[in-house]
Amino acid sequence: MGLPKDMRLNGHRTFTYVHKNSIKYHGRLMTFKVAESNPEILSSHKLKNTSNNLRVAIAISKKVSKKAVDRNRTRRILQEWLLTNIQKINSHKPYWLLVNLKIGDFCNDKKRLLEEFQNLMLKSRLIK
Repeated sequence: MGLPKDMRLNGHRTFTYVHKNSIKYHGRLMTFKVAESNPEILSSHKLKNTSNNLRVAIAISKKVSKKAVDRNRTRRILQEWLLTNIQKINSHKPYWLLVNLKIGDFCNDKKRLLEEFQNLMLKSRLIK
């Protein structure tokens, strides 16, 4: 199951903002870019719900896996973890999160992937 629309990052202006104004957290398998939200950028997209909550984008390059099936499975695993653990996420400060996976063959290692994801969420203080 994918993320709800009000939790997704979209639009090139939001990605440009995240790349320029983010704090980066590096792990072995992935990189987090965390930026404080800027609702004025979202209002230009004519969205009805520009609530100040966590918004996430997960980018998986073809260098990680040439098969779209593997990339989508990895994305769904991370999104599922986010949805099940959403109550642990700090809701008092709105953030935008961009997750970039690094090159490597770890698509089949769900345990290692989720451990790294959880460690970076703790390191970036997005969960308590």
